[in-house]
Amino acid sequence: MRVLITGSSGKIGTIVTQHLIDKHELILADLHFDHLADDIKQRTTQHVVNLADPDACLELTAGVDLVVHLAGNPSPDAEFYDSLLNDNMKSSYNLFAACQQNGVSRIVFASSAQVMEAYPVDVQTTTTMQIRPKNMYGVSKAFVESLASYYAYECGMESVGLRIGAFDEFQHGKPMTARDMSAYISPADICQLVEKALITPLKEPFLLVNAISNNRFKRLSIEDAIQALDYRPQDDAFALQHIFKEDS
Repeated sequence: MRVLITGSSGKIGTIVTQHLIDKHELILADLHFDHLADDIKQRTTQHVVNLADPDACLELTAGVDLVVHLAGNPSPDAEFYDSLLNDNMKSSYNLFAACQQNGVSRIVFASSAQVMEAYPVDVQTTTTMQIRPKNMYGVSKAFVESLASYYAYECGMESVGLRIGAFDEFQHGKPMTARDMSAYISPADICQLVEKALITPLKEPFLLVNAISNNRFKRLSIEDAIQALDYRPQDDAFALQHIFKEDS
């Protein structure tokens, strides 16, 4: 399959690209590829593109089968007019519209736990609960979720949204907050989830799941991902921090 990965030079995009490179023909899109490894560069097609340009999105998605949409400003502190409006909202609209016109069959896109972050920290959130963003970044991701649902149910283009938790918070020897441990997702687990979201048959054209690891205490429920995508996370932030680690 020809798979387009937007935001392929980002933290998640880089590891997802490395994971999928032997499984699909990859087309990479980002604003730059300054740190792209030579072997990845030789085995993929790269496009320097701004998704805020609708014509560029049409050209980019021509002949593509599947899309992994990771591009956007990932900062919870991002400003609406300075970044989020163009980088997260207009760009996502342009990409979805272009994919629909070019016959892309499915988009797997990055949403965020920030869509639900205003709930108290002792509340485990599910994908069926009312959204409660804590910041405008979360609002922008709620927009993308609605956009994906529209294109799935009204236009017939499948989409899977991943509400990603704390991807890059874990460092060996560095303490983590209880919240970040409960929302942690490891590189191996995000790669597994993206891969399964690309290829697993769906009962409905739109699926929204939480994307965290098998942490002892979970800020977000992963039951939907387990049931719908056969997600089998391997990591646990509490064990990685040697907290509540089971005896071998």
